[in-house]
Amino acid sequence: MKRNDEEHSDHQMHNLESMDHSIFGHQSHEHMSSMDHSMHMGNFKQKFWFSLILAIPIIFISPMMGVDLSFQFTFPGSDWLVLVLASILFFYGGEPFLNGAKMELKQKSPAMMTLIAMGISVSYFYSVYAFIMNKLMPQNHVMDFFWELATLIVIMLLGHWIEMNAISNASDALQKMAELLPNTVKRLNKDGNEEEVALQQVKENDHLIVRAGDKIPADGVIINGQTLVDESMVTGESKTVTKNKEDKVIGGSVNGSGTIEIRVTGTGETGYLSKVMGMVKKAQSEKSKLESLSDRVAKWLFYIAFAAGLFAFFTWLIIDRDVSIAFERMVTVLIIACPHALGLAIPLVVARSTSIAAKHGLLLKNRNALEQANDIQYVMLDKTGTLTEGKFTVTGVEMLSKEMTTQKALKLIGALENNANHPLAIGIMKYIKEQGIIPDKAENLQSISGIGLTGMVNGQSVKIVNEKEVDRLNFTFDRLLKQSYQEQGNTLSYLIVEEQLVALIALGDVVKSEAKQFITELKIQGIVPIMLTGDNKKAAESVAHYLGIDEFHGELLPEDKEKIIQTYISEGKKVMMVGDGINDAPSLVRATIGVAIGAGTDVAIDSADVVLTDSDPKDILRFLDLAKQTRRKMIQNLWWGAGYNIIAIPLAAGILAPWGIILNPAVGAILMSLSTVIVAANAMTLRIHN
Repeated sequence: MKRNDEEHSDHQMHNLESMDHSIFGHQSHEHMSSMDHSMHMGNFKQKFWFSLILAIPIIFISPMMGVDLSFQFTFPGSDWLVLVLASILFFYGGEPFLNGAKMELKQKSPAMMTLIAMGISVSYFYSVYAFIMNKLMPQNHVMDFFWELATLIVIMLLGHWIEMNAISNASDALQKMAELLPNTVKRLNKDGNEEEVALQQVKENDHLIVRAGDKIPADGVIINGQTLVDESMVTGESKTVTKNKEDKVIGGSVNGSGTIEIRVTGTGETGYLSKVMGMVKKAQSEKSKLESLSDRVAKWLFYIAFAAGLFAFFTWLIIDRDVSIAFERMVTVLIIACPHALGLAIPLVVARSTSIAAKHGLLLKNRNALEQANDIQYVMLDKTGTLTEGKFTVTGVEMLSKEMTTQKALKLIGALENNANHPLAIGIMKYIKEQGIIPDKAENLQSISGIGLTGMVNGQSVKIVNEKEVDRLNFTFDRLLKQSYQEQGNTLSYLIVEEQLVALIALGDVVKSEAKQFITELKIQGIVPIMLTGDNKKAAESVAHYLGIDEFHGELLPEDKEKIIQTYISEGKKVMMVGDGINDAPSLVRATIGVAIGAGTDVAIDSADVVLTDSDPKDILRFLDLAKQTRRKMIQNLWWGAGYNIIAIPLAAGILAPWGIILNPAVGAILMSLSTVIVAANAMTLRIHN
C-alpha cells in the first residue's frame, strides 16, 4: 500500500511539473521574510541538540564577558578545546542565521537574522583574534567572547525551534490542486476507439470519455451525453450542476451520473485549475513581503548598534589612541546589542498563543497573522460552507390545505421525485428517507419543461411545480408562510393535488445558526463584513439581508474574488478573507489574513494562515481576541528583550566615560539573563478572554 501511495504521489508531482513553467517553475525567494527562510535552512531541532552538546563544555570552561565563574575550570589545552568546539558551533549552529542574514542583506532589509549573525560573527572572530593575541602576548590578556557565542547560538536555535514547533507547517496547496486531476484519461483516437493515455499527453480539441464517478481531467465542452457534475471541490458551491450537450465543464470537478464525451478546451496553463494555481503563486510571492514586528525591531536595533559600535570605536581611538581598547569597546557594544532574550521574546508568546488557540478550535499556521489581526478593517466572507452549512437540504415543509398532512404530502412528493436525479430531488429524497417515510408509487410520470413534474399517484393527479407556475395559476395562500424561506435564499417547490395547492417544500443551503450573531459582533468591533460568493445574486442578496451584511458580491469567479481583495489591499486596507473552497485559495493567500473553514477543501486549508477546525465562524471572534492579547504580550516582551539597549548600548559605548561610568561587560551579561527570565515568565501569563 505504501508503495502505491508513493507512486501516486510521483504521478501527481509529474502532473504539477507538466504545467506551464512560467507559472510553476523556479520562483524567486527574494521576498521571503526572515522567519520564512529560516524555516528552510535546516532542522532547528537537530541543530539545537547538537549545538547544545558543543556548547556545554564551552560554558563550563570559558569566562562570561571576561568574568570567571565559580563553576568554571581549566586544564592544559582547554583553550584549544574551546576554540575547536566554538568553531564547529559557529559554522554548524550558526549556519541558518548566517544564510538568513545573507538573504536579508541581499534584499537590503536587515532584520532578526542579520542582528543574530552580527552578534555571533563578532563574538567568534573577535574571540579567535583574542586567542591568537593571548598566545603571542600572554602578558597582555585580551578578553574573548566564546561563552557569549555558545549561549547566543543555542538560545537563538531554541527560539526558532519553539516557534516552528508551535506553528503547523503548511502543506503545498498547489500539490493538492494537482491531485484533483487524474493520472490517466480515456481518449478517442482517430479511429474512434478508446485509448488510455497520460494526462500530460492531452491536447486541446482532443475528445475524452469521462464515466460516472470519474474526475473530469481538463476543461472542455460536452459533445455527447448529459450528466450531473459536482463542482464543489473547485467552485466551493454545494449544488450539483446539470450539464447537457454544448455545456462547459471544469477540470477537477467530478462527473456524477452519466458517461459523457468532451472536447478539451483548456489544459496546462490554459486550464481553470492552472490559472487558479498561478494566482495562488503570485499572491504568495507578494504577500511574503510583509514584515513582522520583531523583524522591524531587530532592523532598527541593528542600525543603532552598528552606528553606536562605530561611534564607540572612533571615539575611544581618538581619546586613548589605543586600537585594542577601541576595538574591544566596539565589540562589547555589538554583542550587548544582540540580547539573548530577543530570540525568545516572540517565539515563547507564539508557542503559548498557538497552544491556547488549539484548545479553542484554531490552528495557527502563520505567526504574522497574530500581529496583523489587530489592524483588520474588513472581513470578506465566502457564503457557501462559511456562513451556510454547504449542503442542499430541505429547510421546511408547510401545509397550505387543512386536508393535507405533512406525512401524506411527503409520500406524494417522494412518489414523483424518487427517480429524478436533479439537485432538488436528491435533497428532497434524502430528507424523506431521514423521516422514515416510504414514498407512494407514481404512474405516467412526466417532466414539464421549466415547471416541474407530473404523474398519477393513488389515482390522483399530482404535480410538483416551481413558484413561477404557482403565480401563473393564480393560487392564493398566506404569503407570510414563504417569506422567511425566501429571505434566506431558499428554492420553493409546490405540491398540487387534483389542481388544488396543498403544500410547499423549501430547499436551500441552511444559514449557520451562529452566523447572525457573528456578523453583529464584527460590526460592534468596527469591522465591516463583506460577502463574496459564486452563487447567484438573488441568493446572495437574501442571505446578506438576513444576516445584516450591507455589502455583498455574487456570481464571482476566483479571479473576481481575488481582484476585489487586491483592490482593498492596494488602498492600504487590512483585509481578512474567510473561505473553504478551491475558488477561495487565491483570495485566502492574497488577503492580509486568510482563514479557512476546517470542513473545507485541503487546498483552501493549505492556502490559509488560520484554520477554524470546528468550522464555527464565531471562532474568528476568539481569534481576534487572542490576537489582541498576543500582540500586547509581544510588545511587552520586545521591550524586555531589546528595550534595555536604550541604556546598555550608550553605556557600553562609553557615553558617560568622562564621569567615570562605563558599563561593565559582566553587568551587561547579567542584564541579558534577567531579561530572558522576565520574557519567559511574561509569555506564560497570556490568556484569552472568551
